[in-house]
Amino acid sequence: MFAEAIYEDLKTKLADVVPEFELHYKADLAAEIIRLKQERNAVILGHNYMEPALFHSIPDFTGDSLFLSRKAAETDKDIIVFCGVEFMAETAKILNPEKTVLLPAAKAGCSLAESITAEDVQQLKAQFPGVPVVTYINTYADVKAETDVCCTSGNAAAVVESLKSDTIIFLPDEFLAGNVAKETGKHIIFPTKTPGMKFNNGLDYQMVGWHGRCEVHDKFNVRDIENVRQQFPDVVIVAHPECSPEVVEASDFSGSTTGMIRYVEETKAPRYLLLTECSMGDNIAAANPDKEMLRLCSVRCPHMNQITMEETRDALKYTQYVIDVPEHIRVRAVKAVERMLAIG
Repeated sequence: MFAEAIYEDLKTKLADVVPEFELHYKADLAAEIIRLKQERNAVILGHNYMEPALFHSIPDFTGDSLFLSRKAAETDKDIIVFCGVEFMAETAKILNPEKTVLLPAAKAGCSLAESITAEDVQQLKAQFPGVPVVTYINTYADVKAETDVCCTSGNAAAVVESLKSDTIIFLPDEFLAGNVAKETGKHIIFPTKTPGMKFNNGLDYQMVGWHGRCEVHDKFNVRDIENVRQQFPDVVIVAHPECSPEVVEASDFSGSTTGMIRYVEETKAPRYLLLTECSMGDNIAAANPDKEMLRLCSVRCPHMNQITMEETRDALKYTQYVIDVPEHIRVRAVKAVERMLAIG
């Protein structure tokens, strides 16, 4: 009976997105996961990039990295199941060292997180001594441990401005860094392509970036936008700030996943196009059935795609894929994460 109620709810939301036979199967899985969640005293956090049937059934909280980090910090549950990627589950563990944190996949990485190492940050700090380091939350714990403060796409500019420093090191997303530099009026350089560059070399710059990219958002380009506008002149185009500055400039709005959701909810435009991960597009479309989403860009994050309902069930059932962060790294990383949460 419980599974049937879940099925009816999913059908109402996802009938245009997920085949009916799959909804029946996913509803049965969801009922089992919710039962296990209650038995194990667990909380399930679901990122906006989760596939629709999972996103709309089992999480206690859904949202972007910042919101879910807050919920991870607040929970009183014994187990945290993070339906996201590895760096997100690590962040939950950083904030909750005494709790069991599960990632429902043997490996769910991130091209941004893997673009930089703790040693890279140490070398940059030696090259630019005394310059504060802002690190995007899309990084692993050992990189966060080398950081002064973390940020998300939603609060990156606020974090940079909060430091009140003439110069900032901003890592590792070069596109987000470029967009934040533009928003905060800073001139950015990328010393990783100019070996031997010194801090006091006479260059005019206020931000030091890094050549990391999200493999999803890197795929969008201005020509796509121009072609869409030519065919649909009344469309509004909404881009994630991990897209290139040129794409963001050509769009009507750019913001975090939460900001994008809010923009779609509030826009009066007859149709919209999202330049971000495609499962999030499906989730937004399901929540806004009265608005038309153009389905012209379908780029699925291969790492988020590792998180399935079957793996989520098995993570709870067998306490598998446990996330651990060495304490000597955690105690340093937590300072950067807590500073981010304090800024909001």
